[in-house]
Amino acid sequence: MSDLHPMLVLSPISFNARTGLIIGLPMTTAAYNATNPFALAIGAASGSKVGKISYVLCHQPKSFDWRARGAKPHSQGKLADADFTKACAVLNQIITIE
Repeated sequence: MSDLHPMLVLSPISFNARTGLIIGLPMTTAAYNATNPFALAIGAASGSKVGKISYVLCHQPKSFDWRARGAKPHSQGKLADADFTKACAVLNQIITIE
């Protein structure tokens, strides 16, 4: 994935602060994800992507050093609890974390 992309952060703030790492799922507006069973549509995008649907890519968990990359919270804030739960459920189908 090129360019900047938002990420749904799964790891808790205490872990992120202590290690400088985050674990999460990338997000995109690529339309071909509409048929991807592991991409969760979470609603309309904002900013320059207005008019597109945002997808959480539940099959692509990532970790990275947020400090080194200068990552910051998304301007739209947190994902709705119900959507966060759905994303975790899809990820759990792949790696069985529960």
